[in-house]
Amino acid sequence: MAPSASPAASPPRRRHSRRDDDSPRRRKRRASPSPPRSPSPGADADRRRRSRASPPDPDRRRGGGGDGKPSEEKENGHAKPGRDEEGDDRPPRRARVSDDEKEDGRRRRRARDSDEERDDRRGKRDRERDSRRHRRRSPSTESGSSPDDRRRRRHRRDEGSRRRDDRRRRDDDRGERRRSPENREPTPPLPPPPPLLPEMIPGRTGGIYIPPFRMAQMLREVEDKSSPEYQRLTWDALKKSINGLVNKVNATNIKNIVPELFAENLVRGRGLFCQSCIKSQMASPGFTDVFAALVAVVNTKFPEIGRLLLVRVVLQLKRAYKRNDKPQLLAATKFIAHLVNQVVAHELVALELLTVLLENPTDDSVEVAVGFVKECGAMLQDLSPQGLHAIFERFRGILHEGEIDKRVQFLIEGLFAIRKAKFQGFPAIRPELDLVEQEDQFTHEISLEDDLDAEINLNVFKANPNFVEDEKAYESLKRSILGAESSEDEEGSDAASDDEDKEESDEEEDEEQMEIRDRTETNLVNLRRTIYLTIMSSVDFEEAGHKLMKIKLEPGQEMELCIMLLECCSQERTYLRYYGLLGQRFCMINKVYQENFEKCFVQQYSMIHRLETNKLRNVAKFFAHLLGTDALPWHVLAYIRLTEEDTTSSSRIFIKILFQACCKDAGFLCRSYLSFHCIVILMYLFL
Repeated sequence: MAPSASPAASPPRRRHSRRDDDSPRRRKRRASPSPPRSPSPGADADRRRRSRASPPDPDRRRGGGGDGKPSEEKENGHAKPGRDEEGDDRPPRRARVSDDEKEDGRRRRRARDSDEERDDRRGKRDRERDSRRHRRRSPSTESGSSPDDRRRRRHRRDEGSRRRDDRRRRDDDRGERRRSPENREPTPPLPPPPPLLPEMIPGRTGGIYIPPFRMAQMLREVEDKSSPEYQRLTWDALKKSINGLVNKVNATNIKNIVPELFAENLVRGRGLFCQSCIKSQMASPGFTDVFAALVAVVNTKFPEIGRLLLVRVVLQLKRAYKRNDKPQLLAATKFIAHLVNQVVAHELVALELLTVLLENPTDDSVEVAVGFVKECGAMLQDLSPQGLHAIFERFRGILHEGEIDKRVQFLIEGLFAIRKAKFQGFPAIRPELDLVEQEDQFTHEISLEDDLDAEINLNVFKANPNFVEDEKAYESLKRSILGAESSEDEEGSDAASDDEDKEESDEEEDEEQMEIRDRTETNLVNLRRTIYLTIMSSVDFEEAGHKLMKIKLEPGQEMELCIMLLECCSQERTYLRYYGLLGQRFCMINKVYQENFEKCFVQQYSMIHRLETNKLRNVAKFFAHLLGTDALPWHVLAYIRLTEEDTTSSSRIFIKILFQACCKDAGFLCRSYLSFHCIVILMYLFL
């Protein structure tokens, strides 16, 4: 077919193969020709692996194009180079190729082309790396290379080809698995989880979370109550219960938490209780007094628990002091201070701790000591005043030495001010946390220098051969502790069930006779506020009197108006005639106000020594105006006894100002029931 091709036809087109001249490898070879080299066994192995790895192309066996189309050379009248040029004149058969096979062939070619390009890039990188490595090893090489160098380069090429073959094989396997999902092996289903048994709970603390209903079910299913599995389940339940009760305790609900806590086996879980209290106090130092009150209540029934907790806190304090751990040291000292306030720890523990902290004073140690004295200083003032005085003398010496920071010096000065105020604002025990009488409390006295045992083994589960007997013993102990409360509750419930009918009948009568009384005096405060605002906002006494008369006063509240009028007058810088005229108006309107002002005069004269000079002058002039205008009867002066024993300097000044103001009134002598000589005699006796 090639000789019969017409000269006018276009030159034969050549198929693009994966070994085309435009590939990066061909271009590099044309750009930089290299001397011929003998084929290496590694390259032959590479070609054999590639031929085995790539599947045969059905279109190529049929003689068609790589894309599955009929031969374009035959259609265009050109011969295909290859076997046909050597003498095979058989016309190629037209292959009938389906669309799926065409698409499959294109997909394979694209995958092969991408693999080839990726291999070319990897090979190029490997060669460049080898060349750089070779240049580093031999910076000045001559044009000729030794046999050792050629052998080394050939070994590197073989290693690189082997790595590329391995990568290509993995990529081909991955591509085959991706292209043929039906060939994947089905993933076997996961086996069901094994049933949760007590002996399967790992770890010291029970590393598997068990819901409460599941825990109760497991406890019911266990038949042998003395088995280690059942003891482990009860231990975990006890630990969760104690931690929950300690974590939710506060000053409001501590009275409800204590019975629930005694309902748990605290003898068995004493280590858990101490550990939970210490951890909770470290996490929330603000609730230290609450935890100390809880420990104080438990200490009354179980003194060994109180001693164990005190020992652990002291050991924690010593450990923090050696490690210079200031936050942990502050928390431990605060806990000890409140244990001293609750009389669980002896006051000698506090004094010894302060002595250790102030022996070699530093900024941190002095700051910790100041905080400790603030917490328990009020209790030490009552229990050991001489010891506290010695501690403050040591503080004074540290302050005079001046070797500590200014900030710490200010803290010491503030501590002296708090001591002078008798620790006001730093009470030893809050009223809602004062739950134990000092006679019922057990006080533990330990030293910081003693060898103490924290008994850490109590925090870990350990099987008890006498578990059932110990549980029964604690049940009887619990009934003895909580028995009185439970019996009272039962009796109360019986009495309530018997008297239900009587109570229902009495409730209706009580509702009719019930009278609500306000003990907070809110209405009285509001009345005083209204009177004060009315007096201060009026322009003159007539307007003030008119507005005050409109206020609806209950019987007995007239006295409040007189008191407020007198208080407003005494608060002024100088006496204002406005208040005297207003008081006169009320005395003239109703005799009740006149009687109330008489009571106010007697009350003010008895407490005249409490008033300042300015207030004393205003009150005296106010009553002088009432006496001068006959708004107040003169028999109120009968309460005054002009003797040295019955008068004070303040009362004498009050009488002097009172009569001087009366004399200044213009119409005093005409309207008075006493003569001028009597007034002179009274003033003579007074002076």
